[in-house]
Amino acid sequence: MPFDARSHVRIARPSRDLAAAERFWAGGLGMSVVCRIEAGPQQGEHDLLMLGLPEAGWHLELVHEAGRPVRPRPTEEDLLVLYLDEPVPDELVTRLERHGGRRVPSPNPYWNEWGVTIEDLDGYRLVLCRRGWSNA
Repeated sequence: MPFDARSHVRIARPSRDLAAAERFWAGGLGMSVVCRIEAGPQQGEHDLLMLGLPEAGWHLELVHEAGRPVRPRPTEEDLLVLYLDEPVPDELVTRLERHGGRRVPSPNPYWNEWGVTIEDLDGYRLVLCRRGWSNA
């Protein structure tokens, strides 16, 4: 089958400000810049920022087209959940806030009980969950 557990996953989103997004995701969370393309102001070309972790099976792609910007429209349920399998470090939450994030309550009480929800500058939510992930 062409799609299986080893398939790489790309999460793609528009962003209003790629520099601010890089501060949050790289400087705040600690992701690495995988690729950065600055296409310029030509119609139909977009700037691209891809972030990830070494050897991870996924990455985050953020795009911005100056000539035709797409305004992000996340809801409070558009979540990227990271299962830490340990308590959420206060210094990580503080660093994410210093890099442009905003701690917000979740409408889902599960995430308030088991994690911390941080909203990035585009309104997308990152949940740092103290539980571990198990598909068993």
